[in-house]
Amino acid sequence: MLARKAAAIFAVFFGLVSLAGVSHAAQPEVYTGRFSKLAVDGYDPVAYFVSGAPVKGSSEFSLDYKGATWRFASAENLEKFKADPAAYAPQFGGYCAWAVAHGYTARGNPNFWAVVDGKLYLNYDGGVQKQWQEDVPGFIAQANANWPDVLKK
Repeated sequence: MLARKAAAIFAVFFGLVSLAGVSHAAQPEVYTGRFSKLAVDGYDPVAYFVSGAPVKGSSEFSLDYKGATWRFASAENLEKFKADPAAYAPQFGGYCAWAVAHGYTARGNPNFWAVVDGKLYLNYDGGVQKQWQEDVPGFIAQANANWPDVLKK
């Protein structure tokens, strides 16, 4: 009798655990990392366009947008972003553009970036960026086709 109760409890527990594994939470629209709410790892997304380089943002100039905290190097950059966030935010929520092109998400690293046709793209690392550069237009087209459905995987 005790063995039967234990088996029933185990079956219910195993069934609940199995069901929990089936449902996957969607990735957030903007990549912030596991223990942070900072978009672009705290780098100023506007700086890529005005300075041509990654520049760390300051908590003094910050904004909450799409569930993430965005930082800027200056009040001017903050105002530019506020006026047109879509013009400055990295494509694919700051996830690695090459990964999105291949149907999954990975961290976008603010030190491996490109501005293409007025849009900011991040890559995971130097090796991935080298692969990305082999067919930028093709990878952008494929990533656009996968976005935002890739967040559900």
